[in-house]
Amino acid sequence: MTEHGQKRTIRTDKTVLISSIFVAGLCSIIYELLISTTSSYFMGDSVRQFSLTIGFYMAAMGIGSYLSRLFRKQLLQKFIGVEILLGLIGGASVPILYFVYAYVDYGGFMFYMLSLVVIIGILTGLEIPLLMRVMEEYDPLDINLSNVLSMDYLGALLATLIFPFFLLPLFGTFQTSVFFGLVNITLGVLNLWYFSDHLSITKKRVLLVAASLVAVVFAGMLFTSSTLLSYWNNSLYQNPVVHSQQTAYQNIILTKGKKNLRLFLNGVIQFSSIDEYRYHESLVHLPLSKARYCKNILVLGGGEGLLVREILKHKSVETVTVVDLDTAIFKLATEHPQLLALNEQGMKDPRVKMVTQDAFVFLQENEQLFDVILADLPDPTTESIARLYSREFFRLTKLRLIPDGIFATQSTSPYHTNRAFWCIGESMRVGGYTQPLPFHTYVPSFGDWGFWVAANNRELSPTNFNIDVPVKYLDNRIAENSFIFEKDLLVDSIRYNTIDRPILLEYYMEGWRKWGQLK
Repeated sequence: MTEHGQKRTIRTDKTVLISSIFVAGLCSIIYELLISTTSSYFMGDSVRQFSLTIGFYMAAMGIGSYLSRLFRKQLLQKFIGVEILLGLIGGASVPILYFVYAYVDYGGFMFYMLSLVVIIGILTGLEIPLLMRVMEEYDPLDINLSNVLSMDYLGALLATLIFPFFLLPLFGTFQTSVFFGLVNITLGVLNLWYFSDHLSITKKRVLLVAASLVAVVFAGMLFTSSTLLSYWNNSLYQNPVVHSQQTAYQNIILTKGKKNLRLFLNGVIQFSSIDEYRYHESLVHLPLSKARYCKNILVLGGGEGLLVREILKHKSVETVTVVDLDTAIFKLATEHPQLLALNEQGMKDPRVKMVTQDAFVFLQENEQLFDVILADLPDPTTESIARLYSREFFRLTKLRLIPDGIFATQSTSPYHTNRAFWCIGESMRVGGYTQPLPFHTYVPSFGDWGFWVAANNRELSPTNFNIDVPVKYLDNRIAENSFIFEKDLLVDSIRYNTIDRPILLEYYMEGWRKWGQLK
């Protein structure tokens, strides 16, 4: 071979190897993001899930780097083998977590999750030292180190950019996991093909057969992912799934039984059509019956339109502004025939304005004053949601009320998540509401469910209600009894929730784990 041809070959070899570490770094971070996100969906408490994932992943990478010293010969072959194995474990990680979630408790799920993280971390830790030693014949250590690490970090950066903005909303966790498993395996096969002259025929065949088998399985999983997810959803939920969607913010599931439409967000039930009226009537008509004015109403959350249905029963209402983070919920509320029937097409009423925005940001940026603000937000399963029950959030709601305005919020279960419920009330008090009042009602799908209501610069009386709109459940006597709490629901002292210290999340998780409702 001529000197020019030899230089060209060396340059091409280096390009292939450096490109490999870029793709490998990309895939490894994608796997960690997938595992953290899936765990957050299933277990809640996203900070804990991401912290555990990062910590165990970094430690496992250190173990992998240490173990790389045990490999003395055929380093390129071992690098290719690591890539194929990493593709297998990483690509299967989310399907494995989906499977075990249906059969194990919280501790069991965390064991499998962390095991996957450690295995992926060890394999990732093996990659860089092996590749650097392979490249010793091309460049000195300082150049190899800068080339390999810079490409690995750039791959990680790209992963963090495309995952939340492109991969998750378009493909979801399951398909993304399988797809990048295929990418990792393809990387191994390409290296196997390009460097075939450096490998023995037997080893090439073994690696090729292994990669081909895994690739075929993954391709089949990717091709049938919709069917697999449908089967998994139907096995997890009591009734058949009629709508399944992964957005940038959450996993949306609608199930339909004979007469029962249910909405789940990230696996947590939001309503059941059999008894949702008990919840929505309580959150709307008790606060509005105490409001001196009911012209301009703000709804935070509630994008499915059931709260709006109840609000529009009050003839004095002129405008209803609904703020929801996810435009997909609005789309469901205005297009899905079964949900349209349930919300009585309230979201299409000309008095209703839909705003796609984070509730906290909306209160910060919008200076309009409202007669009544109703918060129909998800339970505080993550830090981002817990901040919507914080002292700072309640201060913002107070600023957006007219002087005599009313604020009310759903507040989890005073029975199952007892301390979380009272924490919300205490947070409202330190947020500026001098006398927030708790009330609760029994919703069979949820159990005993709680709310808090308060007025801006005046006290409210838990008596003398006048429920004068058509309802299925409420009357004046039930309204008054809603403010009575049994002795075993009371607590002596409780801390309030802040953005900086989201104690509410700890209270909430503690409560549901105690009752076994959260794995």
